[in-house]
Amino acid sequence: MSFGILAGILWALETVTLGAALQMSPFVSTEQAVFLAPFVGTFLHDLFSALWMLLFNGVRGDLGKAAAVWKSKNGRLIMLAAVIGGPVGMTGYVLAIHAMGSSVGAVASAAYPAVGAALACLFLKEKMPWYRWIFLLMTLLGVYGLSYSPALAGGNFLLGAVGVVMCAFGWGTEAVILAKCMRDTSVKNTFALQIRQTTSAFIYGAVLLPILKGWGFTVKLFTENTGWLLPAVALAALFATTSYLFYYKSIARIGASKSMALNVTYAAWALVFGAILYRDASVLTPLTVTCTAVVLVCGVLAAADIRKLLTKKQDI
Repeated sequence: MSFGILAGILWALETVTLGAALQMSPFVSTEQAVFLAPFVGTFLHDLFSALWMLLFNGVRGDLGKAAAVWKSKNGRLIMLAAVIGGPVGMTGYVLAIHAMGSSVGAVASAAYPAVGAALACLFLKEKMPWYRWIFLLMTLLGVYGLSYSPALAGGNFLLGAVGVVMCAFGWGTEAVILAKCMRDTSVKNTFALQIRQTTSAFIYGAVLLPILKGWGFTVKLFTENTGWLLPAVALAALFATTSYLFYYKSIARIGASKSMALNVTYAAWALVFGAILYRDASVLTPLTVTCTAVVLVCGVLAAADIRKLLTKKQDI
């Protein structure tokens, strides 16, 4: 559970950092740039993340083991999860924060645990007691309470809603596939993440960007003076990579449905970090503070097996 909570905290930092990068001039300078921003931003994000993982596994001397997993059946399934979670889910997520802003996009896209929990119960036979469904529902209500706060209103919610649907389906399905693969002890979270990010970056670079004619714009980001844009995306990717490592370890330890309930708390953390880093306390209204508390508390309770905890306490 600690891994799942840390994943949520780090993903919130990723959200705020990436949101700031997407508002920098190269991404909002022209209509074409605004259109390409979610796709190019996600490509760069996953590319930098893949490079971080290449460095991490290389230092640990695990590149050979990661390559062996890549060639296995589980490796191919992880590649499938990468396509669903990256080009579908991550694009939807970036589209949501680009259209709605980092705080609203984060909380709106946090609907994916409901999709993932249902799929985990259906395909992985993970048991979800009635009280955990209630806590998960309360968590999502807290998320949408944050989304519809007048203090956070603005942006293109229709476009953002499309991103939310893509994100919920992509991430929910991805978590279930990964949970199945990591039941094999040879599939470590570091190997799974290396495969996931590399595959996602490759699909973006080889398929989506050529179709969207976005390579010219992407190359300019490296050849022209873009200030802090690339360092900001690289930093966001570092936060995301660390978050993914904790998230994958949590999935391997306690299952997909519980891990998603913990990870979804990033919605509340993103609001807090956004208020601190941007020094904007106007978003911390009684409604947003209450919803933040609901998301954090109910997210943890949705992942906890209360009956087992009470049984252990009685035994003690």
